[in-house]
Amino acid sequence: MRIKISAVILTLLFTVNIAFAGILKSNAETKRIPAGTKFTIKLLNPISTKTSKDGDFFSAVLVDDEKTPTNVILPAGSMIRGSIKKVSPSKRFSRGGVVYVDFDHIVTPNGRQLPLDMIISGKINMNFNGGLYLNKGYGEALGENWNKTIEITTNATEYGMDIGEDILGGAARILTVPVCAFGGAIGGGAYWIGDSVADMFRKGQDVEFNQDETLTVILTQPIDVPLN
Repeated sequence: MRIKISAVILTLLFTVNIAFAGILKSNAETKRIPAGTKFTIKLLNPISTKTSKDGDFFSAVLVDDEKTPTNVILPAGSMIRGSIKKVSPSKRFSRGGVVYVDFDHIVTPNGRQLPLDMIISGKINMNFNGGLYLNKGYGEALGENWNKTIEITTNATEYGMDIGEDILGGAARILTVPVCAFGGAIGGGAYWIGDSVADMFRKGQDVEFNQDETLTVILTQPIDVPLN
């Protein structure tokens, strides 16, 4: 008799476990958004190397639905939370500001908070440890000045060719080209020296994302979004 009762109890427990597992499985349906997926988000708070502080929080919202052919996984307007890990303001010698942004989580339609790993893409540079910047410093400024010097000299040389072409059937280019090229080199050199000295005292560019500005972000880790 005891054996029969035990068998019945075990059968009931087994049946309950199967049913419970089925419920959990149905409640755990998810859709994976793979790494590399791009989102467009709109900032609700500004981020700036001028005004932001270490530890400041910010919010953003999805601009477009993230969906499959049959499901809206994350609707437009889903809230994204993040924080400023570190801010390095711009400094003299053309050293640009650097900001480190951490996207923390996104809130699903049913109120769940899913951890996020994302980076900002597009009109911003990123250093080896994730800092966002626009320009590096004095070395980069010198390189830009040199490129401008070459541009000035090249434009002056081309101008000498153009004006010489209309004089004496083009023979005058023998004179106009070297004169204009020399003048361009002098002007370009003066620009390089003057602006390079100015860049010693000039601050670099600050990173500034305005409130309501739209940004492109890229998932660096996949997220599994519950659908119920």
